[in-house]
Amino acid sequence: MKLAMLPFKLHQDRLFPSDATQRAIARQLYAQVAGLPIISPHGHTDPAWFADNAPFANATELLLVPDHYVFRMLYSQGISLDTLGIPRRDGSRASVDPRAAWRVFAQNFHLFRGTPSYMWLNHVFHDVFGLRIRLEGRTADMYYDHITAALGRPEFRPRALFERFRIEVLATTESPIDSLQHHAAIRASGWSGRVITAYRPDLVIDPEHEQFPSALQTFGEITGEDVYDWRGYLRAHRKRRAFFAENGATSTDHGHPTAATANLSAAEAGKLFDRIVRGKGSTDDAELFRAQMLTEMAAMSLEDGLVMQLHPGCFRNHNRGLFERYGRDRGADLPLRTDYVHALKPLLDRFGNEPNFKLILFTLDESTYSRELAPMAGHYPALYLGPAWWFHDAPEGMWRFREWTLSSAGFYNTVGFNDDTRAFLSIPARHDVARRVDCAFLAKLVAEHRLDEDEAAELAVELAYNLPKRAYKL
Repeated sequence: MKLAMLPFKLHQDRLFPSDATQRAIARQLYAQVAGLPIISPHGHTDPAWFADNAPFANATELLLVPDHYVFRMLYSQGISLDTLGIPRRDGSRASVDPRAAWRVFAQNFHLFRGTPSYMWLNHVFHDVFGLRIRLEGRTADMYYDHITAALGRPEFRPRALFERFRIEVLATTESPIDSLQHHAAIRASGWSGRVITAYRPDLVIDPEHEQFPSALQTFGEITGEDVYDWRGYLRAHRKRRAFFAENGATSTDHGHPTAATANLSAAEAGKLFDRIVRGKGSTDDAELFRAQMLTEMAAMSLEDGLVMQLHPGCFRNHNRGLFERYGRDRGADLPLRTDYVHALKPLLDRFGNEPNFKLILFTLDESTYSRELAPMAGHYPALYLGPAWWFHDAPEGMWRFREWTLSSAGFYNTVGFNDDTRAFLSIPARHDVARRVDCAFLAKLVAEHRLDEDEAAELAVELAYNLPKRAYKL
């Protein structure tokens, strides 16, 4: 007996409260924000997509290969990255038919039940591609053919999707040695879509990064500065920051292992830098140098107005064997306990009271929300809290973030939502989840008579649209 394919439909009340009173309020709030344009001020999509506007190749290349949230889960169940067609560190790939890789994904889609990826992917399948049958092994080929055929049509090219998703602005993230040629091509094309860059200098700031020596050399060649001299090195950063700003950047981003900052004298910093570039620095020197550079970047932000973001507390590439074979960003990064109160004090002593400096903090250590981050952001004019990030970018994580930061930081010391993703088609799904969770949270406050409905309606718009736009100077 042939089993019927299982239908699926996105429920209009998903993520809203089960309590009828709160659910009704959440519906009303959501109706006012559901159609707002998307502000995506921090992410990792490829600007070449929008510069070239070429069709995406197939379902696997678009939805599976770039998304480490997806292949991380599959890898955890013993499925090799070669089987999925994930590129290796040297740029090669196993000889895998993308349809076969998609079948493996479909046969294991049940692994994602209840996860954020399950919500995001089903949103994409349902709203972007109009699919109404559940993805499973039996429907793998139907999905693959339907999605791949759609990608060949003009309305599924990157720019058309950008416009369909109502993205007002999308920020990518590039290293200081990137030419930004794709951003230049976007501007030269005359297309009205706003795709900007962000300055991510980790390659030339982290002495423990495997590309640091070669990146530093290129950094000097691009800027014409002697980057092996402390003053020349700082001038090179100022030049590249100015170049990024000319290409639309309004922010910088820093992905350090810790939130440590330092405030060394120029002489001390110069001596430290000399040890670093001569290869004589210790592990402690590397940490101190990263710490000093956060303070230097803050000083430059006060000069040029770029908003500073800090994403600390991640043990990168924990799986050594996977890193050696496949390289970075392959789902092997893990959260760490992170101190902010002591770590940020040197930087805050210099810049924490500056009204023209803005530092947006993120964390993978939720225990710091109410103990450290919210009280700090609720005091220092320069500090703002970024949304629940990475492992906590889920309905439960978003709710905890609001619950644990509200009493000390309020809503207006936060910056709304950003999707921080490489998976382009998941952007509207992620923003929809954030809007629904915020509306549910606000509905609870209204039902408990802690907010009036008009205040909640105003806050819903602030969180979905106005706060990120203001925070990132967009």
